Parts: sequence; structure tokens; C-alpha cells
Amino acid sequence: MTSAATYPPPTAPPANMFGNVPGYEGTVVGGGGYLPPPMPAQPVAPPQPGPSPDDWSIPSLSEDAAREAFKSYASSHCCYSDSPAQDGVITNMEPYNTYRYRLETFTESRSTEWAHKPHEGEPADFYTQTAPRPWEIQATPPELFNNHTEEIRVPYTSSTKDCHSCHGTGTMSCDECQGNGYKPCWVCHGSGTNKDTNCNDCDATGKDRCKECDARGTKECQTCKGKKQLLTYIQLKVEWTNRVEDHVTEQNSGLQINDLQSVSGKELFKNNQYLLYPLVGFPNPAIAEASQRLIQEHQSTYAENSRILQQRQTVELIPITKVNYKWKSGTHVYFVYGNERQVSADYPATCCCVIQ
Repeated sequence: MTSAATYPPPTAPPANMFGNVPGYEGTVVGGGGYLPPPMPAQPVAPPQPGPSPDDWSIPSLSEDAAREAFKSYASSHCCYSDSPAQDGVITNMEPYNTYRYRLETFTESRSTEWAHKPHEGEPADFYTQTAPRPWEIQATPPELFNNHTEEIRVPYTSSTKDCHSCHGTGTMSCDECQGNGYKPCWVCHGSGTNKDTNCNDCDATGKDRCKECDARGTKECQTCKGKKQLLTYIQLKVEWTNRVEDHVTEQNSGLQINDLQSVSGKELFKNNQYLLYPLVGFPNPAIAEASQRLIQEHQSTYAENSRILQQRQTVELIPITKVNYKWKSGTHVYFVYGNERQVSADYPATCCCVIQ
């Protein structure tokens, strides 16, 4: 058989493969960073203070609820005796309720890059009209505060080119057989004989048909999928991102802040606006300061290369109760925390379990 034509291995698209489009001069293959949004046509109204609740407090945990949480905790561990939970006497309960402030900034970012795909008959509209600028192209955002990405082919930037990988042939040399269509027989290793007799597996030819290319020596070009030509165009990537940042106040209760990641609290306050105003009248200065700092940081940082669509701030009060109790001759402590009333304790009555 005639060997397939040999071409250099596939390369990245050459720089001259793409045209120059007004308004997209900095666009490169692989993208070149986010594009700053245009200035608003109308003045943006300054943020306004949101509503403040009358009551920032949360009811304290009752002894009965604390005891039930401790019993449930003990019963969930096979090696824990129920005696401390059943017979322990609560001597003191201290609330260490912790505030968690969360700021969400929902942004839209846009970037462009030169892209290509197999040409499947699409019209080449390059320069038939002026291409719209990146922020002029319509894109429908998802529901607020939900991440989403959309890729849009920019109108009037498409043109056709010969495929740079196969040089417009639609095929590539088969890597498995190096374009020969055959490989050395796996039994006789290409000698044609096996133990001084003709090799039956390859009929003494020393060759096996290449199954990867069906003995053609070539395979379909993976870049153009056999179409020989590519449609090149500018691709707009629109990313909607919910940027979330939390601040948890430290109450020095002895419970680690990381323990609170798995629980929820009572939602005391939530409001959202296009641009938020820091919390006003919050009783904990650390939360008020975090609100002011994070809002300022988000608005200054994310407005540089994206468009802020909405912001939302939430304050949760995560209930934490430190419970002191006596059992036998010792004093002990456990914590009940979160709406889920999870328990953290150095349990005083454990044993070794053997599961049969």
C-alpha cells in the first residue's frame, strides 16, 4: 500500500490565522483576561441603609433541651456509656451565641478569545457588518446569586481557514502504525517465523493490520473532524459568579470556629440591593466593622473587571451553650451549638468496643 503523506505534528493555530476585528485588538488564542465594563450611562444612586430588626436576640437553651442533646450525642456512640448523659447534674449553662456575617456579591464578567471549530457550512460573516463590542452583546443572566457560564460566538467575526493540523487534508497519519497501515506481528515480532516455522498468525508476512486506522495509515483529523476547514471566530465568555465571604465573631467559649461550619443559625437579618450599605445599629461592633470593610472591599475590587449585579448580606446568630455538669465525683463540660443542636464533648465514660 502507499504510505500516507507525512505532515508535521499538530501545532497551535498560527498567529496569522485570525483577522483583526475593531474593538477586539487585544484578543488572543486562550483568552487575555477580563474586560472592564463600560461606565453606566446614567448616574448610579448611592447605596441606602436597609431595614434594621427590632430584636437581635435569640432565646436561650433550656436545661431539658441541653440534656436531650447530650443524651442523643451519647447514644450515637457505641462505646459511650449513657450514665453521664442520664445521671449527670447540670450546674451551670453559659450562652456564647456567635454571629456569622455573610456578604455575597453577584458579578458578571466578560472575556474574549479567538476560537475555532470544524466548518460545517456556517456562513463566514467576517466584516459583513461591524462586530458588536463585548459588553454590547445580549446575554441572559441566571437567577440571582447562582453561578453560570455562557459562551457566545461574536457576530460578524467568523471566517473559514484550512485546518492547521492536517493542512486541509482532513486526515492525519496514524500514530499507532506510523502511517504504514500495518504493525509488526505480535507473535513473531515481524520476522514471519515462529519457532523455525512460518508464523500462522500473520501468514508469514510479519505484519498485522493496524486496527486503529483499519490499515489505512491515516485517521480522521481530530481538529477539523475530517472537514478540512475550520470556522474561526471570536468567542465571548460570560461568567456570572457569586462571590461569598464570611466573618464569624470569636466568643472565646472554647469551641473552635471550624466546628461551626457544619451548622446553621437563626437568620436575624437579610437584605439585598444593587449596591449594599453597611449594617446600621448592629449591637456587635465586630460585625458592624466586618460589614463595612467587606462591602467596601467587594465594591472596589470586583467593579474593576466585572459588573456588579446585586449584593446580599446576611446575619445569622449561631446558638452556642457551654454546659457545666457534675457526674460522680468530677465536673465536666460539653457544648451544644447550632440549630441542629450538635454536641462537642470530652466524654468521661468510654469503653473499648469489639464488634462481632
